[in-house]
Amino acid sequence: MERMYTLGPEFVDVTWGAGGAQSELTLQICTTAQSVAGLETCMHLTCTNMPREKIDWALKNAKEAGIQNILALRGDPPHGHSDWQKIDTGFAYAIDLVKYIREQYGDYFCIGVAGYPENHIENPDPEADFRHFIEKAKLADYVVTQLFYDCDIYLAWVDRVRAAGVTIPILPGIMPIQMYGGFKRMTTLSKTRVPAFIDAALEPIKDDDKAVKEYGVRLAIDMCNKLRAHGQKGFHFYCMNLEKSVRLILEGLGFVAPIEVAKPLPWNPSLAKNREKESVRPIFWRNRTRSYVLRTESWDDYPNGRWGDSRSPAYGDLDGYGVSLKFTPEEALKVWGTPKTHQEIYTLFAEFCKGNLSALPWCDNMAPESESIKSPLASVNMKGFLTINSQPAVDGIPSSDPRVGWGPKNGFVYQKAYVEFFVSPEALQKLIKKLGENPYITYYAVNKQGDLKTNVQAEGPNAVTWGVFPGQEIVQPTVVDGMSFMAWKDEAFELWNQWARIYAPGSESSKLIQSVSDTWFLMNVVNNNYRDAQAIFEIFN
Repeated sequence: MERMYTLGPEFVDVTWGAGGAQSELTLQICTTAQSVAGLETCMHLTCTNMPREKIDWALKNAKEAGIQNILALRGDPPHGHSDWQKIDTGFAYAIDLVKYIREQYGDYFCIGVAGYPENHIENPDPEADFRHFIEKAKLADYVVTQLFYDCDIYLAWVDRVRAAGVTIPILPGIMPIQMYGGFKRMTTLSKTRVPAFIDAALEPIKDDDKAVKEYGVRLAIDMCNKLRAHGQKGFHFYCMNLEKSVRLILEGLGFVAPIEVAKPLPWNPSLAKNREKESVRPIFWRNRTRSYVLRTESWDDYPNGRWGDSRSPAYGDLDGYGVSLKFTPEEALKVWGTPKTHQEIYTLFAEFCKGNLSALPWCDNMAPESESIKSPLASVNMKGFLTINSQPAVDGIPSSDPRVGWGPKNGFVYQKAYVEFFVSPEALQKLIKKLGENPYITYYAVNKQGDLKTNVQAEGPNAVTWGVFPGQEIVQPTVVDGMSFMAWKDEAFELWNQWARIYAPGSESSKLIQSVSDTWFLMNVVNNNYRDAQAIFEIFN
């Protein structure tokens, strides 16, 4: 989802599953896409095996999650059945579902329907099929078509639809060819016409998966360009959970989202209705966005739009969200091995900073902006300061910069150098003494028991990221403050505990990692002199 967000799609959609068998999962994915990833989401909804009560449940939950887009479908026959049958209190056709949604919710939902340029394979009467489609489309807001590979058929069908009085947007369904076998199965099942030139191109490369994928990308680019030449403005790509081909197609078409669209803030803004004005976040959860969003759902809102009022009695409450690794124990063992010394742990963290380790419990990958400081970060980790979050100093770089840019065009962005890390009690004492020599540096340090050390005198947030843009106030979207840090520390230390649990109780690795969790401090350091990019690393020497 995060990778798809950077492509700047108008929306992403999530299938419903036959008969709503995975309806709870569909809703969870859609809700996460909206609230965590910041993706406008379209939820599929089918008639198959769906009594009216289940449709009511789905629509109610979709609205509560802030989902406003529905693709209304009849759906395939349920698993194990060859024929489609209406069930009691359910609906027979997609048009019935569209009418029901309109009756219950008016214009709240933007409703899409399916279109079949080559006619629905279950209707032997093409003319009747077309009439039914036109009737359905006149009640909907947009159309997404079945996959096709013959552009001339699609263009002729669109002309006919327009002549019948349908004016809503029509999005052609483009499915990149990923594998030869899958392509043949899909086109055979859907009875999709495949032009002879495609079969001729695939035949000599059908056993070479890489060559097939590359051809699929080129073919999709050619198809989109042909449709664009005939006035087509939007496209619906069937990713099938394989977004790489779609990304290559978009790049080939020049469909690269401008930074102000793909990155309006340094973090992905949530589309949940109760967070639509959120404009500031504590930096600590940058690598744990899902955790942050779920943990702050019940928090109050600052008047200035900052989410998570530290005066709220719910602030910092871990109830309702279980901290967990993003790996199974087996996967975690493959990534992190069995460290038995502190130095082996230091090496794991350093290798992550260098890009040689795929993840740590606190982060899935290095933030692109931290690429410029990965060498000093690796060095810091080898000295026993285990970094889990960082950002380089930035002094007025254009907002269009591909690495650190964000926000509206023609602006300038700024950052204070920031590093967050775990440190032993002994090293902490020496570090605090050294920090006293630099008047620009502020810090917070806390252990699992909640013993806090800081040189910050005033309460309130310290902006560590800000932007200056034409015609508006200065935007300060990322902050450091003590109360948020104290709420974050519970999760940060619990991830050590989760890591320790992947090993046998009493093993060397388990005891080592647990001892770090029990005795070390979590610390963040801000160099408030954003013009001095290197000073923050000099404190570790």
